[in-house]
Amino acid sequence: MGNDKDIVKGYVRYLKLQRNMSSNTLDAYQRDLRKLLDYLEMEKKSVLEVTLKDLQYFAAGLHDIGIHSRSQCRILSGIRSFFHFLQLDGYRDDDPTELLESPQLSEHLPEVLTTAEVDKLEACIDLSKWEGHRNCAIIEVLFSCGLRVSELVNLKLSNLYLEEEFVRVLGKGSKERLIPISQKAIHELELWFNDRNHMTIKPGEEDYVFLNRYGKHLTRTMILIIIKRLAEVACIQKTISPHTLRHSFATALLEGGADLRVIQVLLGHESIGTTEIYTHLDTSTLRREILEHHPRNKQK
Repeated sequence: MGNDKDIVKGYVRYLKLQRNMSSNTLDAYQRDLRKLLDYLEMEKKSVLEVTLKDLQYFAAGLHDIGIHSRSQCRILSGIRSFFHFLQLDGYRDDDPTELLESPQLSEHLPEVLTTAEVDKLEACIDLSKWEGHRNCAIIEVLFSCGLRVSELVNLKLSNLYLEEEFVRVLGKGSKERLIPISQKAIHELELWFNDRNHMTIKPGEEDYVFLNRYGKHLTRTMILIIIKRLAEVACIQKTISPHTLRHSFATALLEGGADLRVIQVLLGHESIGTTEIYTHLDTSTLRREILEHHPRNKQK
C-alpha cells in the first residue's frame, strides 16, 4: 500500500491540488502532522496501523507538554483530515479519528468594540491629512465586512461591486466569497478614492484598494500600527488589532439576531465549529441578515 513517506507526499498533493490550500496553510498542516509522525516513529507504528487508542495517547501527550487547548484542537483537526484522506484514497478501510474527542474550549470571546467605540476610532482621524479618508475607509471596511487583515491588504478595485453593494474576497485556501458592504463603508471608500486619484501609483499596484504614501499596497503590519495608534488617540483601553474589528463585526451581527451559519459564510470559516465561539441561532438568508442586523445598515 506504500510507506508512510509516500503516503504523506500523496496527502500533501491532495491538499495542494484538490483542497487548493495556500502555502501558509499547507505548511501549518504539515507541521501539525509531523507531530503525529514523530510520535508514531517512537512507537514504531505506521499510519496504516494506527488505532483510536494510539491517537488518544497522542492527544493526551499534547496536553501533557503544555500545548494550549485551542492549538490541540487545530492539530487534531489536521489529523482528522489526514485519516479522512487515507480512507478516501483506499489506504485504510476505517477512520480511527471518528471517535477521537477534542479538548473542550472555553467560550471566551476576544476583545470586541461596540459601534460607539468604532465611531470614536473614526472621529479621532485627522481628515486634513492625505491618509485620513483612507484610514476611515480601512476601519469601515473591516467593521462592516468582517475581513481578515490579509484579505483587506489584498483587496482589489476589480473586486468591488459598489453599485450592487458587494465586495468579492479571496480568503483562506483561495476560496472566494461575496460579502455585502454597507452604505457607510461605500461612502468612506468613495472619499478615499477622491484622494487616491491624485496619487502617483507604482506600476503593478494600480488595482490595490489601499495604498501607502509611496503608491504601494499596505502591509498587514501597517494596518496593525494604524489601528493601535487610533485606539491610543481615542483613549480606548482595550487591546485591539485588525482582528478585533472582525470579531466586532460577527458579534454585532449575532447580537442583532443574525444566524450563526450566515456569520460562518460571511467570515469565510470552513467549519461551523470555528464560528461556534459566537453561539447558535436560527437559519435565514445571507443578504437579508446582514442588511437587517448589522448596525451600519440599520436605518437611523
